Amino acid sequence: MPPPQTCWLCGRPLGKRVELHHPVPKSRGGRTTVPVHPICHRTLHATFSNVELARMVEDGVPLAQDPAIARFLAWIANKPPDFNAPTRKAR
Repeated sequence: MPPPQTCWLCGRPLGKRVELHHPVPKSRGGRTTVPVHPICHRTLHATFSNVELARMVEDGVPLAQDPAIARFLAWIANKPPDFNAPTRKAR
């Protein structure tokens, strides 16, 4: 049996619902996708614009260095894989 996949953002095991995220946004030429929880995906796009996401990947800046993402990761760490909650727009 293959090991369970983990979320690209938070590292928790994935649940029944999985979304694919482009680390480099498609609008910026990104083709590669990574699996993420829906709540993690919504949080990424509520926190960063596509331009900001592309710039962070280009510069090699870990997303976890952003204070809002660091708070989110600490909060979500012990939640079950299919946990869901409303996502607040960070901007």
